[in-house]
Amino acid sequence: MSLLAAHINDAGISVLSNERLLYREPGFALLDDDELATGSKAFENARIQPRRIQNRFWSELTTDALPDRRFQHLSAADLVSRQLEQIWRGAAASGDRLVVAVPAYMTGDNLGLFLGIAHELGVPVVGLVDAAVAATRREYRGAVPVHVDLSLHATSLSRLKQSGQVQLDRSEVIDNSGMLALYDAWIRVISDAFVKQSRFDPLHTAETEQLLLDRLGEWLASASANDTVALEIEYRGIAHGAEIESLHLISAAAPVYQRIASQLRAIYRAEETPAIQLSDRAARMPGLADMLAARVGGDIFLLEPGATARGLLTRCRDMQRGDSGVTLIRQLPWDQSPVTIERDETPVVAGQPTHLLFGNTAYAIGRRALVMGSQPAGGERWIDLGGDMPGISRRHCSIERKSGQCIVQDFSRYGTFLNGHKIDGSAVLQVGDLIRLGSPGHEFRVIMTEPDDGS
Repeated sequence: MSLLAAHINDAGISVLSNERLLYREPGFALLDDDELATGSKAFENARIQPRRIQNRFWSELTTDALPDRRFQHLSAADLVSRQLEQIWRGAAASGDRLVVAVPAYMTGDNLGLFLGIAHELGVPVVGLVDAAVAATRREYRGAVPVHVDLSLHATSLSRLKQSGQVQLDRSEVIDNSGMLALYDAWIRVISDAFVKQSRFDPLHTAETEQLLLDRLGEWLASASANDTVALEIEYRGIAHGAEIESLHLISAAAPVYQRIASQLRAIYRAEETPAIQLSDRAARMPGLADMLAARVGGDIFLLEPGATARGLLTRCRDMQRGDSGVTLIRQLPWDQSPVTIERDETPVVAGQPTHLLFGNTAYAIGRRALVMGSQPAGGERWIDLGGDMPGISRRHCSIERKSGQCIVQDFSRYGTFLNGHKIDGSAVLQVGDLIRLGSPGHEFRVIMTEPDDGS
């Protein structure tokens, strides 16, 4: 018998052996009067019986009763137990130990409950490993890697250290920025295309809405490879067709993509070179990799399907359950050749910021730092914010042009926020960025003015 590897991500839970994929299904449950179905069978009814569908039981794993009164005899733990039982029933013949890659959205309490459920079911979990660490199998020399993965309800960004091995530094979970938000956006624009081009409304019935969801993966793959996507569904023996531009699908996803890019920019310090590692799920999102390259910079690395579970199999092969039980592993050795990344000094986006707008005044951004805080210092360019606003330090932050970039540097106890995200010491600014200091806060807009042509 041998080790099996599982990757718990509710957008697609997978289990691998050395030879093959044993399980890959989403974290959905269908609560019917006669049975409790999980995985693909539940997903196939997601739009047909939406009031009987549960899809937050992995991300909100507790023993509390489900909020729906009809199903208050069940909890998220019951649904996880049912799906985990289904998973192990199909995998047990291929191995006698299971190591599990777990996502950033699962807390310590969630993981403790998961291990308790596994123990009750007789599932021999011998290790838990952070999913971003499991997926990262090579060193990115000269850069700082951040692993990006999408689950049903969120996007997880995991910043990684590289001191001799890969190690989790910290994770950010962006809520309401997962696959379901993208599915909803894409289904709306695809439905509009059918209505406008064929006068057929696929949202008119639950069955045809489910057909859109079932075909979505195929259409997204086409959008990643082609300028236009041919759409077709059949209902009651009649085929209905339409066509949509790939750019239209990318535009529909832009609000989610922009939230991901905004948080990524806050994670990286100004002097760092990004190495953005996309899971295969994130890599399949049309336009996401291109958008991150344009907005964040650095190099983009696309992982192959199953990379996270394979990263466990190759590096945890001899893992056994210890006497002290199972703990969460946040570091692993690399098992693939390193890649060296050269720093690119070219600005990420065209057009460099020239001024900082505060109230009705635009302050020029130059090589001499512009400092903001509550106590002006002699000899510095200064924006005096006074002492009335909570969360403002005496010398809070500065903005200056350095090495062809516009950089904000944080000196405060309370933090400087870029587009709503707290920066990690420093960050590169772009035209349109919003900087907030204090609570509720002073806000500054980064702008670019046209050069004076003398007219």
